[in-house]
Amino acid sequence: MIKIQYQKEIKITGPQSVGGVNKKEDVLKIQSWLNLYARTNPASGTSTGIDGDFGPSTEIAVKNFQKAIKQPQTGKVDLGLFNKLCEPMVNAFETVSKGQTLRDKIINVAMLHLNNNAFELTIKGQSNSGPWVRSYMDGNEGEPWFWCMGFVQTVIDQAASTFEKDFRTLMPRTLSCDTIGTTGLQKGLLRRVADIRKDPSIVKPGDIFLVQKTPNDWFHTGLVTAVHDSVFETIEGNTNEDGSHNGIGVYKRSRNFVTSKLDVFSIEPLV
Repeated sequence: MIKIQYQKEIKITGPQSVGGVNKKEDVLKIQSWLNLYARTNPASGTSTGIDGDFGPSTEIAVKNFQKAIKQPQTGKVDLGLFNKLCEPMVNAFETVSKGQTLRDKIINVAMLHLNNNAFELTIKGQSNSGPWVRSYMDGNEGEPWFWCMGFVQTVIDQAASTFEKDFRTLMPRTLSCDTIGTTGLQKGLLRRVADIRKDPSIVKPGDIFLVQKTPNDWFHTGLVTAVHDSVFETIEGNTNEDGSHNGIGVYKRSRNFVTSKLDVFSIEPLV
């Protein structure tokens, strides 16, 4: 696998605690994972500030996490407890996905990330931040870093690597929707919305949809998981319940390609 930033997000250098010999980068990771746990367990009491300071608030949040997973409430984070905190990311990236074909693998890998609650955080006033975003965006995070394409390429990379394939033979490694749209035009792999509306069968599960702003400008992307007469089912990152291109997480959605302008980049040459 080429995009391996996630490996940095699932490690700390040593135990962290109030009054301990703490490392700010490690504490930031701990606080981030505590807040990510709170997203799906809002009554857990693990929400805390993300500032790199292991103070009393972080200690209480740690104790609440320990209580939630039925461990002794020491308030200290050793390597074993940190592994529990970041377990969702390990599951998403390191579980052997099912599927006999690359297209099946892509969908199943995307489902792994969806089912492990890949969400962004707001850190120091900056959205598009946190361990999941950095993993998809090659270490980048913050307000300007829309992460939908980072998610798409991470999933395709993870799936392709199980077949010992390099996704860069199909498209450049990029965080840009425009780069993939332009590459699709140059290689004859971009299925235009007008053609899709005439014949939806030209789109296959595992292909990449691109939301068109103008014919040569795209601002959001995701993976097609199923094709119907007028609708794609999708899994996409950096979206929300409304289908925003700057949302908060990975969601499974449906998008109407008759009422919306959706081009599609075909992954067929990689298959």
